[in-house]
Amino acid sequence: MTAIKGEDYYLIAENKVYRNIETQAPRGEIRDRNGVLLAGSKPSFTVSISQNELNQEGVNETASLLMNILKENQETYIDEFPIVFTENGYAFTYEQKVRDWKIQNNIDLSKNAEESFRTVARNLNDQGIIKINPDDSDLEIQRKINQAGFYPPISISKMEFTEFIKKQEWLLRYRIRQEDITAEEAFKRLKTFHNIDENISDDKARDIMVIKDLLRSKGYFQYEPAVVAMDISKTTVSKIEELSLELPGVSVDVEPIRYYPNGAFASHILGQIGRISSQDEIEKYVTGLGYNRSDMIGKTGIEKHFEDVLRGENGYRRVQVDAFGRLIENIETTQPSAGDTVYLTIDSKLQKVAEESLKKTLETIQVGGIYESQWGNMRLRNNRRVYNKATSGAVVAMDVRTGEILAMASYPDYDPNLFATGISIEDMANLMPANMNDPLAPKPLYNIATMTAVQPGSTFKMITGLAAIENGLDPNYKIKDEGYIELGGRTFGCWLWNVYRQKHGEEDLIGALRDSCNYYFYSISVGYDYSKDKPLPVKMGSQDILEMSKLFGLDNLTGVQIEEISGRVPNPDQKLIETRRSLYFDIYNRMANHFTDITQNSQTYEDRINEIVGWTQENPSRSELMRRMTDLNVKKELVEEITDHVKYSYYTQGNWNQGDTFNLAIGQGAHAYTPIQMANYISAIANDGYLNKVTVVDKIESYDKKQINEIPRESERIPLNNYGNLEYLRRGMIDVSDEGTAKQLFEKFPIKVASKTGTAQKTGTIPEADEEAYLLRHLRDFNLNQARVLERAEELEKESNENLPKHRYIRRAIKDLNPSLTDTQINRFKETYDNFAWFVSYAPHDNPEIAVVSLIFQGGSGGYAGPVARDIMAQYFGLNEEEELLEEDPDSTSDF
Repeated sequence: MTAIKGEDYYLIAENKVYRNIETQAPRGEIRDRNGVLLAGSKPSFTVSISQNELNQEGVNETASLLMNILKENQETYIDEFPIVFTENGYAFTYEQKVRDWKIQNNIDLSKNAEESFRTVARNLNDQGIIKINPDDSDLEIQRKINQAGFYPPISISKMEFTEFIKKQEWLLRYRIRQEDITAEEAFKRLKTFHNIDENISDDKARDIMVIKDLLRSKGYFQYEPAVVAMDISKTTVSKIEELSLELPGVSVDVEPIRYYPNGAFASHILGQIGRISSQDEIEKYVTGLGYNRSDMIGKTGIEKHFEDVLRGENGYRRVQVDAFGRLIENIETTQPSAGDTVYLTIDSKLQKVAEESLKKTLETIQVGGIYESQWGNMRLRNNRRVYNKATSGAVVAMDVRTGEILAMASYPDYDPNLFATGISIEDMANLMPANMNDPLAPKPLYNIATMTAVQPGSTFKMITGLAAIENGLDPNYKIKDEGYIELGGRTFGCWLWNVYRQKHGEEDLIGALRDSCNYYFYSISVGYDYSKDKPLPVKMGSQDILEMSKLFGLDNLTGVQIEEISGRVPNPDQKLIETRRSLYFDIYNRMANHFTDITQNSQTYEDRINEIVGWTQENPSRSELMRRMTDLNVKKELVEEITDHVKYSYYTQGNWNQGDTFNLAIGQGAHAYTPIQMANYISAIANDGYLNKVTVVDKIESYDKKQINEIPRESERIPLNNYGNLEYLRRGMIDVSDEGTAKQLFEKFPIKVASKTGTAQKTGTIPEADEEAYLLRHLRDFNLNQARVLERAEELEKESNENLPKHRYIRRAIKDLNPSLTDTQINRFKETYDNFAWFVSYAPHDNPEIAVVSLIFQGGSGGYAGPVARDIMAQYFGLNEEEELLEEDPDSTSDF
């Protein structure tokens, strides 16, 4: 038989292959330090469709009927079909996603992938979020960008937008090699490909294609069912069962899905999950780790950073398939094992107080109301105004001894359950900022505590004071506050002088911290007593303050196991770079009609603009600068105007000067730190100089509870000349709570708290959500005719090689038609930003255990961020009535 039928038997054997159909393992649990469940898994109904069991002649009818059922019952289904219908007709989602990303990141729409990547990298470097070295490769730059929590949709290896790569792969799936095919042409070709009746509407046709695209995405793995919808209702299950004869190949199974029993609770720590989507994820998880393309993975937070231990081990159903991937026979079944449990350092009761108090604080500030508390009521308004734009904020509570995060809240937040089965377009839209142009617009998905770095204001003054006394300044040396210091034509005033025209009198270090006396810190920052017009007995300069800032970790990541960016200690050299960059963008359009012999659209124009920018560091005299402008053929009548503008608005500001050191000393200027960095800095003051590596994870316990991996607590003592100097900072902060700007907060509080308030300036106008509408609305104020402006804008767009948003051309047209207008004048009808409010604290004063730092966007005054810190401390020290703050959902379990 072998001799006669050997080839036949060989083919049969070759055409029968064993494969495993995976059954999803429940993700490991995430619990707080006391074992309270924060993220688990629950059983849910999942709808799948199997190519192997479909009636191929009636597959379109099956797909259409299934989609009708899902839509009628308002179920969220998996829709990865990349052609959609818009107001402008058919469109590929690939192009839409790239365009949306560019708009969100203020990138010229005409830029290709490489140009866009360079723009993102340059912007993040200029903002101090990442640090790019000259010899960094593209892969190293990408690593730094990703580490900072930014993920440009660009494949570095191919230097192409990942969405465009996915588009090419998708077209090839249907044997379409025409890369420039339009969405409409592709849709019509697929309608024929899938044998969809011409009389069926495009909407119904697309429903069919959604299902058939899911099936086709399986490729050779036809034996694997394609998941269509997850976590469907019992009503939908009943309907599918009722119509089972009309839905061959459609099945409903019980599978685990991620579940967060407390909704939005600790959402920015826990993070979210989602389907594998980006090219980087495909390469890492599918190609590298053997995941299925349809698997859910951690996208942010603990879910992402502990994906390898949370995932668990999938079970499988072993089957026999033929050479075409079609199912022949079921062989055996192996049960899945859940992932390990991650225990966090946060305390759920403390976390709940942090979240509720932060929200209450923001709501009270917005209406200028009274924050009521058993520890003392506080009016959160200025006598002259209400800070109604205080809509976002964050708070961090940290164990000063270990660096453990005890609570961390960011507002607004979001419910990660929305992502557990794939978020809908509508839900995702609701989580986006209402004003994409405003960097301070509320962003529910953004963790302010770790991902936003801003000026610290007066909360930084302990660094300046420590730098001075470490250099030898007697902390008891008194400097008389004379209200303000005149320097280079500018006035640097103490806050008391600026607001009330009053002076603090004589101040030593402790008193200056208590009263937040700017005059004292201005003086010690440069080693000069301006009240006595003589040098201090120690040498001091900006570098001493900068180095002390770095010692306290303000230039580095804290080490927390979720997304974070590193704040930025100012760099004097960076100031010149940023000044040059700002000058370029300012005068590039401003000078479009300033030359006698050239227009804007020429290389010579670009060269002249760069030449003017190149004089920044030199800062020529006014007369020399006017001569150079004349040599560049600037129009005679405009020479004086542009000379004064570039010299006094930019050149004189380009190099680091004494005024910059003054701003540095009081936490203004180019500082930028995150709340979590500030909490670690305050902890180091409280714990006698130990800088901790921050952790939000306590331990990891295996599913069978046989193995526990403790997360090590690490700290390193800051090298100081005299650790006793820290006591002067602590005494100053205690006086802030007892007698200073935080006195009202802690008058009735039974535990002595050390604290410091800070108000950080946020200058500028708030961009409009619709810049085009704003400009057109105010054309009369600019003495311009709308028809003429739009006509000129259209001309500029045709002349330009750029693909910019329409409002950019309208703005150029306005300045063309009325050259006297500056951007500042055009923006004068917009609202201005309010100041950031900071509050830093630790307690008890004599044996510190906990540090709490809060930040309120546009909160107006530092003290307004204080009530949330006081509430957290009251809970931590057991001053509140005990109550059950969180309850576990009885349906949540990992036992399947």
